[in-house]
Amino acid sequence: MPYDPHLADRMRAALARRQGISERAMFGGFCWMLNGNMLCGVEVGRFMFRIGKELEAEALARPGAEPIVFSGRRMGGLIWVAEEACRGRALASWIGLASRFVGTLPPK
Repeated sequence: MPYDPHLADRMRAALARRQGISERAMFGGFCWMLNGNMLCGVEVGRFMFRIGKELEAEALARPGAEPIVFSGRRMGGLIWVAEEACRGRALASWIGLASRFVGTLPPK
C-alpha cells in the first residue's frame, strides 16, 4: 500500500505522547500499533483506522469515512477516512475512536 509521507508525519505527531504506541512498516506503508495491536495507518490521501465491528456504524456515520474493501471483500472493523475529514482536532477524535476498540484487546 503506497503511503503519503505528509500524512505519516501527521499521524506520528498525533500519536507522539500516547503510551504503548509503536510504528511498523506494513503493506508497503506504515501502521501504528497500540500495545502490539494494529491501531491505524496511512495511505495516499487517506487514513486507516481499526475501530472494530461494534463501532463500525458510529464510525461510518462520520463525514469522510468508508468501509475498507479488499479484493471485493469488506474488511469488517476497518475503515478509510479521507484526509479532509481529519483536519484540526478531527484526527485526534478518530484516534480516540480506534483506541476505544484496540485498547480492549490483550497486549501482544
